[in-house]
Formats: sequence, structure tokens, C-alpha cells
Amino acid sequence: MSEKRNPDEPAVYRIAVQGRLDETRWDWFEEMMMTVEIRHDGPPVTILTGRLPDQAALQGILSRIGMLNLKLISVREMERGSDETS
Repeated sequence: MSEKRNPDEPAVYRIAVQGRLDETRWDWFEEMMMTVEIRHDGPPVTILTGRLPDQAALQGILSRIGMLNLKLISVREMERGSDETS
């Protein structure tokens, strides 16, 4: 059984959205590292990865994604001790 994490503790998240994020909006996600995966069988996917201080910060990121009308593909909390931002 996995250990439950307190939602008010920092965690690393990997968020995938369909399409390429417009460079003029990168500052909306400055706390996240951005990469774009080019897929031969569909549109590109932008991956946002970063350590967020709590669930409120995650909700802020998801709200910005919604404000940009980006299609959310997935949100994944990385395992404890994992820091894929480096």
C-alpha cells in the first residue's frame, strides 16, 4: 500500500496538454519546465514538469491551462523523492 501524501506538502507534477504552448504565455508557467513532444501520429504535446508547493498551486496551473483553452491530457504526481525537473 502506498503512503498518502499530505496535500499541503510540495510535490513534483507532470502535466501534459495537447498542442504547442504559445511562447507569449510561457511566463504563466514560469515555475514549470516545458518540453514539447513531437508525435508522428498526431499533434505535438507540451509537457509541464515542476515542483509545486501545494494543491492550491496545482489548481492555479490547471486554471491557467483552462484559460488558454488547452486540452488537458494528463496530470500525474511523480513518486516521492523523484525530481524530474533537473
